[in-house]
Amino acid sequence: MEYAVEVKSVTKSFGETKAVDDVSFSVEKGELFGFIGPDGAGKTTLFRMLTTLLLPDSGSAVVDGFDIVKDYKKIRGAVGYMPGRFSLYQDLSVEENLKFFARVFGTTIEENYDLIKDIYVMLEPFNKRRAGQLSGGMKQKLALSCALIHRPDVLFLDEPTTGVDPVSRNEFWDMLGKLKSEGITIVVSTPYMDEASKCDRIALMQKGKILDIGFLRDIVGKYDRELYAMKSSNMHRLILDLRAEENTDTVFSFGDFLHYTDKRGVIDKVQMKNEMVLKGHADFSVNEISPGIEDSFMSLMNGK
Repeated sequence: MEYAVEVKSVTKSFGETKAVDDVSFSVEKGELFGFIGPDGAGKTTLFRMLTTLLLPDSGSAVVDGFDIVKDYKKIRGAVGYMPGRFSLYQDLSVEENLKFFARVFGTTIEENYDLIKDIYVMLEPFNKRRAGQLSGGMKQKLALSCALIHRPDVLFLDEPTTGVDPVSRNEFWDMLGKLKSEGITIVVSTPYMDEASKCDRIALMQKGKILDIGFLRDIVGKYDRELYAMKSSNMHRLILDLRAEENTDTVFSFGDFLHYTDKRGVIDKVQMKNEMVLKGHADFSVNEISPGIEDSFMSLMNGK
């Protein structure tokens, strides 16, 4: 098996904090691989090491056949990197930013236009506008175009959809699908659990560690407990009352519902409803549900 990215026991600390803690994984060539986790999980630090902006304290990694320490110059020419924070030149126009990054990599916009054309056509009406004056979605498209201008073999995208509207998020993932069809390996990080389904494989990450890695269906399939969705008009009071119950295992807020597991496994829903009504939750409801990736993540975080 040929890997575009292969990481073995990489660790990186900042003082007493282990930002990346003994992480190992591999990404196949042409794969769209996602790191899913909240802020502070270690995703950005990991990406900065893989793009040669940081040195690991220990461990090793190979990107596109090159060692991240010994071959850092070759890696910088072979990968594209879109950092989480917009880092292009705010005072340059859209066109000027693209031309600048093309020159840095010894190419031109025209040479690789076929790769970025679907993105670039959306930017063309704003060609003369300064990058700092673009909307969040347009900044995102410009940053992606600059990261692609030299036709990289591997593309690293660090939380590219954070802070943009839902329509731009969907457009962005559509664009990644097209880039994948061009044979580009894409490694993306996101705090949005719903974006896990858009990746070929995912790694769930928290506090510098990978909690689980694999296909979405396989990770969710490991969830082996009965799960219930509960609701009442006073959700804050409900979560406190449920946590006070001796048989409660876990209670987490998920949108308009609480997701609940019980130490006994299966619960008597009628009995549970009667108990909650006695506690003042007259409109209490409870239903069995199938787990999602969020439930799997919370379960792994709590060592279940």
